[in-house]
Amino acid sequence: MKTKTIKPCFLPPFFIFFFIMTAITSCKTEKPTGIFDQSTNIGNPRIVGRTFFNDKTGEYKLRGAGENIWDKRDEFHFLHKKITGDFILQARVRFVGEGENPHRKAGIMVRDSLSDNSAHINGVVHGDGLTSLQYRQYNGAVTEEKKSASVAPNIIQLERKGNTFIFSTAIEGEPFTKTEVDYLDLKKEANVGLFVCSHEKNVVEEVIFDNVRLIIPAPGDFVPYRDFIGSHVEMLDIETGKRKIVHSSPKSLQAPNWSPNGKTLIYNCEGKLYSFEIDSAKITEIKTGFAQNNNNDHVLSFDGKLLGISDHTEDEEHQSLIYVLPATGGTPELVTPEAPSYLHGFSPDSEYMVYTAGRNDAGHLDIYKIALKTRKETRLTDAPGLDDGSEYSPDGEYIYFNSDRTGTMQIWRMKPDGTEQEQLTFDEYNDWFPHVSPDGKTLVFISYAPEIASNDHPFYKHVYIRTMPVDGGDVNVVAYVYGGQGSMNVFNWSPNGKRIAFVSNTVIE
Repeated sequence: MKTKTIKPCFLPPFFIFFFIMTAITSCKTEKPTGIFDQSTNIGNPRIVGRTFFNDKTGEYKLRGAGENIWDKRDEFHFLHKKITGDFILQARVRFVGEGENPHRKAGIMVRDSLSDNSAHINGVVHGDGLTSLQYRQYNGAVTEEKKSASVAPNIIQLERKGNTFIFSTAIEGEPFTKTEVDYLDLKKEANVGLFVCSHEKNVVEEVIFDNVRLIIPAPGDFVPYRDFIGSHVEMLDIETGKRKIVHSSPKSLQAPNWSPNGKTLIYNCEGKLYSFEIDSAKITEIKTGFAQNNNNDHVLSFDGKLLGISDHTEDEEHQSLIYVLPATGGTPELVTPEAPSYLHGFSPDSEYMVYTAGRNDAGHLDIYKIALKTRKETRLTDAPGLDDGSEYSPDGEYIYFNSDRTGTMQIWRMKPDGTEQEQLTFDEYNDWFPHVSPDGKTLVFISYAPEIASNDHPFYKHVYIRTMPVDGGDVNVVAYVYGGQGSMNVFNWSPNGKRIAFVSNTVIE
């Protein structure tokens, strides 16, 4: 009787390598670059997900599969790091392609552990536009959901305040819609990051996140103007909405303005002024002589030859006075002998300065201009409340400013002699510091939430940077920022009008 010989089956080396690497990768944690420490495939999905980071564009590309993030266990791809305490994580997000399942998911997650049944909360956008907070209150619990009124947003932000989690979403250009869960007891140190889930075992979905900012906010007991947190100097492309951090510091950097040649930014830090070279990142102190207590009201003349500053070194009551000096530095020359005076702009011909001042115990601050040759001061506004943020248009036809004379802080304009004062914004936000684009067509300004007092522009708040036509009209959100005071107090357009510079804030160790 013949016995049948069974030949051994050999796999080609490529397949052996593939299976080994798949088995290893499916359970290991990788370490991509960017602001996150790790990427992990939660729940051992059949197809291994990956993360790719582009350090030039700041884009995170997540590819992942997984059955779902739901019920009592999860399968998905997670890009994350450990965060202790409160945080804000925000991003712009988009799915790549039409997708296989309308319930594919992408968003921001906070997770106690990397186990598949961990307690967690996630702010999620589905492929069909459904947006919600989904959460598991303890390990192995059934997932719960709180739906948002927002549909298919591409701006997402998840904030933790103790046991409260706030999911803010928007279609780019619009204000946030908020959804909140205020009773979730997750670990103080948790895994925080971005995720993608295809909702199909055998399908890979791809999501791109950009404008990703991980923010550690100011502590609740900080004292304004005494305690400070760190700063990012950012540039925003107005057309594409793409943000780029060009410089970071654990100190309080404030009010960047662009030089007319487009090569440098000027900002203030701890009472001094600095020039930041954009290409080389070289930082040089601008010498301002005795004026060592400069605030964030520094302004370059339209031709870039003069630098105006507000400084409180020499006033007996330590109030702000206005000085002028060469843009490259030098000895400041006093312009306004009376205080308080807060500079905001030059006229296009450099003959006048325009500023906010308090005079004759009026009980409120108004807008003035002063002739640099004669030092003759002219009062331009005399309305109840606060008028501030004055700035000439490039053609010299108008002075734009903000005023709370109608109850909330709104954007106004007037002729250079103070006549024809007209209101341009009419919504519930408190709008500050209008800056006119170099082509004279667009205003950019910063907006605080209605609950902020109309006469206040504090540090470390959620604010919008918004644009509108110079004659009034539709208002568009161009950046969702944690900042406020010092973010963009002074003229901040690039010379070609394509970008703006501003400061955002976070704790930086």
